[in-house]
Amino acid sequence: MAVPAPVTVRITRLPGARGLPLPARATAGAAGFDLHAALEKDLVLDPGDRGLVPTGFAIALPEGYEAQVRPRSGLALRHGLVLPNAPGTIDADYRGELLVIVLNAGREPITLRRGDRIAQLVVAPVANARFVEVDTLDETARGAGGFGHTGQASRSEPEASGAHKGGRPS
Repeated sequence: MAVPAPVTVRITRLPGARGLPLPARATAGAAGFDLHAALEKDLVLDPGDRGLVPTGFAIALPEGYEAQVRPRSGLALRHGLVLPNAPGTIDADYRGELLVIVLNAGREPITLRRGDRIAQLVVAPVANARFVEVDTLDETARGAGGFGHTGQASRSEPEASGAHKGGRPS
């Protein structure tokens, strides 16, 4: 299988990024490019606190692409640091600083410092979709079941889809 040609993403270093590395993959096979915190001072997040972490960079994606800001699994596992809107979408026409929304979902305070790897950026193509309104949709085996529906043991449809009738699934 041929390796696809690299997508060129133009990047601008903002004043807050002095001394920080450009986003880079940790390994040759990594999908994401590490983003580092461009904090001027430590950021302490108590359990349940959210914060907005600058990266010090702005990018220009080619038309037809997006960048997805995703959490780092090790930070989530070890410290409970998650990205509440993951994946965060960076549109091709956005030119502002890349900012990362973080949430301490752990039990202990977390201190983020300048240069910490806080998230990863995945560049991906975007489908040029067109919505066509129709009166009915084709039937599938799954139907309208959602929110864990495919992982349920055989239960009757009304019970399994209680959320669709204003109730909560059991």
